[in-house]
Amino acid sequence: MGVRMNLMEPFETALDFQTGVLRPAGRIIKRHLSDMRGMYADANAERKVFESEGDRLIYEVHAVDLPEKTGLVLYCTTIIHPGRIGAEYHMTKGHFHEKRDRSELYLGLAGEGYLLLQADDGTVRGLPMARGTMAYVPPLWAHRTANTDDEPFAFLAVWPGDAGHDYGTIEQSGFAKLLVDGEQRVNLVDNPNYGLITRTT
Repeated sequence: MGVRMNLMEPFETALDFQTGVLRPAGRIIKRHLSDMRGMYADANAERKVFESEGDRLIYEVHAVDLPEKTGLVLYCTTIIHPGRIGAEYHMTKGHFHEKRDRSELYLGLAGEGYLLLQADDGTVRGLPMARGTMAYVPPLWAHRTANTDDEPFAFLAVWPGDAGHDYGTIEQSGFAKLLVDGEQRVNLVDNPNYGLITRTT
């Protein structure tokens, strides 16, 4: 008779497709403007937001509490609130996976947004997202999302349990392109700070 492995109990989560809220959520992470210092190109616009309204909530993550290990599939929802810092849309911090050969899948739930992807050599790609959009993040690409709508943008993310998150690379160098509000609604423009240490603590 073989050794019986420890079994994880099956479970269920309720997903509100209109709001992106998961219940129960093991962890809710809220990112305010103070968590994004140096990530927006327009430092003056960032300062004016602090002075006029304080530490604005940019986005929140509702995550199921599962161990980050091989063999598991992790998932969460992200809700990016509408707004801009200067011309740039509210966005997530962005990250590579610690294991760069891991991929990720996004499903748009509500609102409209944009998925920005970048390779190590600075190559950038962008995908518009809306309700029902399934966006695939291949291995080796850093990824961040932005809300290009006037309503909250919510999406579901699913990724391998052992992928890990490398936020530090993006905090130090940024993305080569900025996603800004322009005459054609969404424009990608060169980031003048790309490659510089922009994150302040």
